[in-house]
Amino acid sequence: MKRRENFLSYGKQSIDKEDIEAVVSTLRSPFLTQGPKVEEFEKRIADYMGVKYAVAFSNGTAALHGACHAAGIREGDEVITTPITFAATSNAVLYCGGTPVFADIDEVTYNIDPKEIKKKITSRTKAIIPVDFTGQPVEVDAIMSIAREHNLIVIEDGAHSLGADYKGQKVGTQADMTMFSFHPVKPITTGEGGVITTNSEEFYESLKLFRSHGIQKTPYSLEQGDWYYEMTDLGYNYRMNDIQASLGLSQLNRLDGFIERRREIAALYDEKLADIPGIILPKQLEDTDSGWHLYIIQLDARLVEKSRKEVFDEMRALNIGVHVHYIPVYWHPYYQELGYEKGICPKAEKWYAQALTLPIFAEMKDEDVEYVVNAINSIIHHY
Repeated sequence: MKRRENFLSYGKQSIDKEDIEAVVSTLRSPFLTQGPKVEEFEKRIADYMGVKYAVAFSNGTAALHGACHAAGIREGDEVITTPITFAATSNAVLYCGGTPVFADIDEVTYNIDPKEIKKKITSRTKAIIPVDFTGQPVEVDAIMSIAREHNLIVIEDGAHSLGADYKGQKVGTQADMTMFSFHPVKPITTGEGGVITTNSEEFYESLKLFRSHGIQKTPYSLEQGDWYYEMTDLGYNYRMNDIQASLGLSQLNRLDGFIERRREIAALYDEKLADIPGIILPKQLEDTDSGWHLYIIQLDARLVEKSRKEVFDEMRALNIGVHVHYIPVYWHPYYQELGYEKGICPKAEKWYAQALTLPIFAEMKDEDVEYVVNAINSIIHHY
């Protein structure tokens, strides 16, 4: 098969003239940071979700850290999460002194299995961080029911799922707090950036304080003067700036179109890959509509005699940016040094050994999908 000229990434941003003009307008304004654009962006996000509050951060990891802090996670607390995620999900627990506890995945959805969550709950469990992996919403009703039964806080990691739907509602409305990421490969981008959505005023106030050094105006400010502020908690400088927010505001105008196109591409993959032996296609959870941040197939080891690495390398040689998302978090050397052992989530490990991420992004063309499918077919068709 002939190698394409241009590299087809697994994901990429879409920047148009309006995005550039929005950023330039902010660059020419008096405020590059701590101006009006961040609050405007937060309001747009909250309105889009249908929630009371949204708090923007410099990146998604910072937002997760803020959510863990607001949830009161401290040394000795356990937080249950999935091993099939980017390391930032569980790292945020470690930042607060907590202990990540990994629960196995559902073999169909690739998301954390609520039944496995139940098995991991102890007297030390403080919270659950389910991940909407690939943009597929988790079984949030079941997870919230478990959480309420055991008085736990749910922080939904929606880094992949902005624009996704769960039972007719946007992801971001059901959990106690939900994080969305605006990294360039995500549904919309602010360059870097993240946000927490919530309906809790308590979490909202804690998040705002945490992202800005723990500093706030207090009742004493009027007595002292407008210049006066106090540090009332130990916070961080995790603020989003106005340049990021202005790009995000412009990108929000196209979010629904981006999601619609991703769904079209996923449907096209489903159709064209369906009859290729050895390919296991991703499945949708009932009553959900994924945001399709990632499209991940599995290579059935019983039918595909080439290793995943061989298929990966041959696809890359054809200039197709396949990827693998993700290495089980507890396999990383740092987590091994903390005492985590391989084998604790066998379904996740089996899935990881077979997983392969195919390109999907809003500006991808139908002919790009055709090229990817033909490449897969040419590499494994005779097995």
